[in-house]
Formats: sequence, C-alpha cells, structure tokens
Amino acid sequence: MYYLLKLFPEITIKSRPVRQQMTRCLVTNVRNTLTSFGESVRIKGGWDSLQVSVNGSLTTARRSELEATLTRIPGIHSVQVVEEVPFSSFEDTGRRLAALWQSAIAGRRFRVSAKRRGQHDFTSAELERYLGRVLLDAAPAAQVDLNHPEVDVRVDVIDRRLRLIHQGWPGLGGYPLGQQGQALCLLSGGFDSPVAAWKLIRRGIKTHFLFFDMGGPAHERAVREVAYHLWERYSRSHRVQFIRVPFEGVVGEMHRTIPDGLIGVVLKRMMVRSAGEIAKRARIPVLATGDAIAQVSSQSLTNLALIDEVSELPTLRPLIAEDKLDIIATARRIGTARFAEGMPEVCGAISRRPNTQARRDKVLAAEQAFDFAVLDDAIAAATSTRSDRLQERVKATDGDDVRIVEGVAELAGRASVSVIDIRPPEEREAAPLDLPEVEQLAIPFYELQSRAESLPQDREYLLYCDQGVMSRMQALHLADRGLSHFGVLRA
Repeated sequence: MYYLLKLFPEITIKSRPVRQQMTRCLVTNVRNTLTSFGESVRIKGGWDSLQVSVNGSLTTARRSELEATLTRIPGIHSVQVVEEVPFSSFEDTGRRLAALWQSAIAGRRFRVSAKRRGQHDFTSAELERYLGRVLLDAAPAAQVDLNHPEVDVRVDVIDRRLRLIHQGWPGLGGYPLGQQGQALCLLSGGFDSPVAAWKLIRRGIKTHFLFFDMGGPAHERAVREVAYHLWERYSRSHRVQFIRVPFEGVVGEMHRTIPDGLIGVVLKRMMVRSAGEIAKRARIPVLATGDAIAQVSSQSLTNLALIDEVSELPTLRPLIAEDKLDIIATARRIGTARFAEGMPEVCGAISRRPNTQARRDKVLAAEQAFDFAVLDDAIAAATSTRSDRLQERVKATDGDDVRIVEGVAELAGRASVSVIDIRPPEEREAAPLDLPEVEQLAIPFYELQSRAESLPQDREYLLYCDQGVMSRMQALHLADRGLSHFGVLRA
C-alpha cells in the first residue's frame, strides 16, 4: 500500500525538459514538507505521478496528518491510497473491486474508470463494462451513471500490475513551490491579502510576507498568526520571511500633513514605496497585494494607477476581479477566515471622506508637505522573522492587563482620572466628548506614544476613540513599554 500523487494536469502538458524539472522540484518539496515524519516515509518520482511509501511505524493519527499534508502541497492534483497487486484476469480484478467498493456504491450512482499502460489483449472500455456489471451484481441498489457519478471507481492496469485505489482526495493543484520565482505580499490579516498570498503560493511562487504595523504588538501578533498558518499549511517546503515595518510614525505624519480625503491613497503609496525598497534589497522582483476593484476607495482604477506609479517593481493583484463573497468563501476553505473575523481594524488610518478618484496633481502637492525622513526611518527600522520562528512569542500585553471602563458613570467623583481623546482633530470637532466633571486631554493617537512618558504618572489615563479599537491597541502598546497606568474608556 502506498500513496500515489498525481501531477497537476498543466504540468503534464509542458515540454519534456520543463516537466522533468517541475517533477524534480516537486519531489524535493514533498520530501522537505514531510521531514517531520522522519525515516518512515519514502518518496519516488515518476513521469506523471509520485509515490510516497510509509512503513508501519506511523500511528493512525500521524498517518491521517500525513494524508492531510499531502493534499496541501502545491503541484499535486490528487492523492490516492493505492494497493498494487499482479494482474491475472478480469474475474480476479472484479472480486477485488467488489470487496473494496460494494458498501461505498450501495444506493448511489457510480462509474468505473479504467486506465491501461502497456500491451494487453483487451481495451479499457471492455474492462470498465465487465467491472461495472460485477459491481452492480454486488450492490443491486446502485446505478451506473457515466456523466454525473457520485462515486468514481478507479482502477489502473500498468503492464501486468493492477492498481486498486482504496481512497482518494483532491490535491491543491498548481505548480511546485519555488518554480515560478518569489514575491513580497503585503499582508494585513483581513480576508483579502491572505487569500491573495495563498493564490500565489498555489501557482508556485515563493511568497514572503510584509506587514505594516500601525496597531502595536497585539496587531502584529494577530498578523503573524495568519502568516504562520499560510506557511505551515501550504508552503512548508521553503523558508520565507515575515517582514515588519513600524508605520505608526508614518501614519502620524500623514495626519499632520495630508488632507483627509487623500489619506487612503497616500497611505497605500507610502506602503508601496516602502515595499519596493525592501523587496529590492532582498532581491525579490515582484510585489503583491490583496486589492480588488472597487472594494474600498483606494482600489478604484484611478487610485490604483496612482499607487502603482511610486514603485519600480510590478505589483501582482490575484484578486483584482474577484467578488468579496468569493474571497470570503476561499478564506473559509483555506482556514484564514477565522483570523480575519477577529482582526481589529486600524481605524486611525482611514479617511472619513475618502476620494475615490484622486487627482494626481493634488496627491503630489499633498506629498510635498510630508516629511519623507519619517518614511526612511520606518524602512530602516524594518525587522525580519523567519517563517519557522513566527510562533515565538511576540512581546505584547494580554488584553486582561488593560483596564476597560464601560460608561462614564464609573468616572464620577474620581479626581485622579483623566480621559485622553485620541481621535484626530477633525473627528473630535465633529463629535465632541462631553465629560464636564473629568479632566480631558486631546492627544491624537499618532502623537500619544511619544508624549505618554511626559504625562504625570500619579494619575490614571483612560484612552477614548469612537470604536474602542484604536484606544485598546494604544493602551496595549503603552503597557508593553511598562506604562501600566493607561486604560480604555468605552463611553
């Protein structure tokens, strides 16, 4: 008994040299992926398939884990559990097949698919008809359906050997990882960018992850979990890098200098500028994002063109014409939806009145006021973590360590408490916070980290924003620096 790994059909139509190269790459990838299973696994390459043999030392649980792992390796079309025995006659084949499939086809529609290789005195169609009759006799409630079967009973005759397929699962498809080069994918942790990264991985592109940190350690920890999930499940054969760029200073500078309606476009331009520099230093030739047309204001065609012009490197957008519901469905299938559903949105980087058709001259004029030394500092401060180390603890404070005050009633009579409104000035002016009996400070979130240590430490400070997301992130960030007298107010 062994596992037969069928090659992705697009590999089998390549020229002989390309096909051989891809097959060799796939053998190496499977071997690297299965390293944790030790010496119990043997891998053998072939013209249109690979064979993975496993000795009896694996437990049932480990064997199930191995089977699931095989279905997630790029380049594999299907995984089949195969028993190979000598081929002697139609009658012997029928007896073996009936014993295997009788219960599986009972009351269901089925067909027999036979393939031959070598010289035989019968055709595949003749063998299929004979075996179909045997199975019908064994399971009278079953029905033959050649076009839309519920069960496809597979049998192969290779020269004088008979392959009986006990079980099978669809594989990931695509091309062997690393065969199509490298890309640097901007990863936010929402629904879109992880699906975009997965699509690149599936097509054989070694995909590194780039994260722009605008929410502190808690946000970074959440995105690292997504990146680790993608690597561990779908690209474990290769080590990749998770690169973090501290972008809070860039966001702060933008709020000070960029008009509100242009913040979304300019932020993306700053990200792509940074990504291009980092990719060139790492000799990665291509960028990738999870952009999809018209999903948000910065993803109109006009704005995407403005974003692309700041980088010398091409930007791949695997989701550009996908519907949101299809993206979410894919995220659920590949296991990244659960991360996206719990991912906080960094609201401080969002325009209140975004411009969906930004004018190039206005964008360039706005960027003239931006201090690009802040962007250079962020790029210089970028850090890289190898994919197999992403589960190492990110320095962060648990949410339970941050005091959360629900409602202003708890503040009555507490003279030692101050409330810091961390919203940008235009948001504060549009919806002022009414707390007449409590000291209030107005410190935008993008200035808070630099000013926090200068505040008197004999007071408790409660951070306020509209949704409570940014205030919690800022409080966690401060607690991580040892400033434990900051909490959150949810009014």
